[in-house]
Formats: sequence, structure tokens, C-alpha cells
Amino acid sequence: MGGELRHRAWNAWLAGGYKESVTSGNQIVLGDNLPFLGSLPDGAVDLIYIDPPFNTGRRQERSTLITTQDPAGDRQGFGGKRYATEQVGRTGYADRFEDFLGFLEPRLREAHRVLASEGSFFLHIDYREVHYCKVLLDQIFGRECFQNEIIWAYDFGARSRSRWSAKHENILWYTRHPARYTFHFEEMDRIPYMAPGLVGKEKAARGKTPTDVWWHTIVSPTGKEKTGYATQKPLGVLERIVRVHSSPGDTVLDFFAGSGTTGAAAARHGRRFLLVDENPEAVAIMRKRLANHLCP
Repeated sequence: MGGELRHRAWNAWLAGGYKESVTSGNQIVLGDNLPFLGSLPDGAVDLIYIDPPFNTGRRQERSTLITTQDPAGDRQGFGGKRYATEQVGRTGYADRFEDFLGFLEPRLREAHRVLASEGSFFLHIDYREVHYCKVLLDQIFGRECFQNEIIWAYDFGARSRSRWSAKHENILWYTRHPARYTFHFEEMDRIPYMAPGLVGKEKAARGKTPTDVWWHTIVSPTGKEKTGYATQKPLGVLERIVRVHSSPGDTVLDFFAGSGTTGAAAARHGRRFLLVDENPEAVAIMRKRLANHLCP
């Protein structure tokens, strides 16, 4: 489906239901993503990124804390200063499925259907399920449409004393067509060389393009980016995907939208976003985070 025809179908869909901000096209929807996906036209979206529950078998939770400086506080900060903390909220969800692939499969098939002819699909998952998910995606998209397995690596948190500590997650990239897809190489951010002395001053100053291993810190527990939502992903990771794999004016879909990082990246770079989640807490966080990009 061409861009103009796809945008006509998109606007017709907006006029028919789930209408919230027709002018900008930006949407935040509370509900089950499967029937919602079924309501979208074929080829309606240009880029899909999803970060579904990882089926870890435990509840994912994050607390919202207020900290105040207190010599007798329960936490120590920079320079040896101590802080007292007060929990003012908690968000989370149960991350356990009896049949995880059975849950994902119809949603992945719908994702394939609604993806534009030159669009990309990204599945963010962890080492427990990635192998099974890749086999399933090979069946749905075709092995010839598999482009990369991206490793997002970080170095934060507790260390295991009984095995190698797991400090990475997996992002599978598939395209609707094996050779025709959006890929703006010039939009890649550049990263420092590990051995700048070996490449010369000019190359060292310019930096190098990333590989399929992305070193990027997690969302800082005390940073401005933090929303308080469990499993929030860093904006920098989503910005890289949005810039390279979509064009200004394109529509980006995330139907496990969580804290809305995909929408924040899309809005920052002139893309339209469509975010879906069945968790009212997630939708409340997204509406607050993206209020400036939604019509009243």
C-alpha cells in the first residue's frame, strides 16, 4: 500500500472508531490489543515495535519513591550524603503465561498483516523466550525477512554468584519484504571507537556507526526520564529504531506500549504514534507523558 493510500486508510479508520486526536493522528488506546489490531486496515502502519511481557514467571513491579536528605536516612547517595525514602506508589503486572507462544502468535500474525510493504517489525524479548519467538516469526514473516538479532547490553544491577549475570535483552528485526524496507543509514547516531588511537583523529572525532550489539544504560532510577512504570525501556534505544526505520510523517505502532517510550521517540522525531495497552496504570502514565502530543 502506497504512502498516500495508507494515510487515507488510516484517517478513515480514525473517523470510524478509537477517535481521539484526528488532527495529529496520535492515539493512546486502553484495551485488549488483539481485537484492536483486527480493526486496523491492511498495511496501515510503517513501523511496529513491541516489548511484550517476557514470561519470567514473576510479577514485575516498580515503586515510586520520594527522597529527602536526612542524616539518619535509609539510603546513601553521592558524597556520602544520606536520604530518607517514602514510597508513594507502585505499578506492575503479572508476567506469567501458561502458553506464551499461543498468546503471542495471533498478535504477531496481525502485526504482519497491518505492516506496510516497506515496513519493519521489532520484537523486544529476553533470552528465555527469544529462540522460540524467532522460530514463530520465521513462520509468519518468512526466514528471508529476518534482518537482525540486536543485542541490547547494559551493565547495571545485581550480580549472580552462581552463573554469568544476564545483562542483555534481544530485539528481533523482521521486514515485510526481504529487500525493500526503510533504512536511513545517515540517521544513525555515532558512537566512540573503543581504540580511537588506531583509526586516526578524523575518524575518532566522527565516531563509528553501531553494530548489532547496542550498549546503552537502563533508565536511571533517579533520572528525569523515569516514569515509575515497571520495565520501562530507555528512550535512546527507541529513538535509534524510529530514526533509522521510519520517515517523518510515518505511523509507529506499539501494542504493548507500557510507559509510552515508543510514542515519545516517535513524537520527538516527527512520526505519528499509535499506542495500545490493557493496563489502566500504563495508559494513565502515557497520557501524562505524552499530553502535549494529544489533542484535548
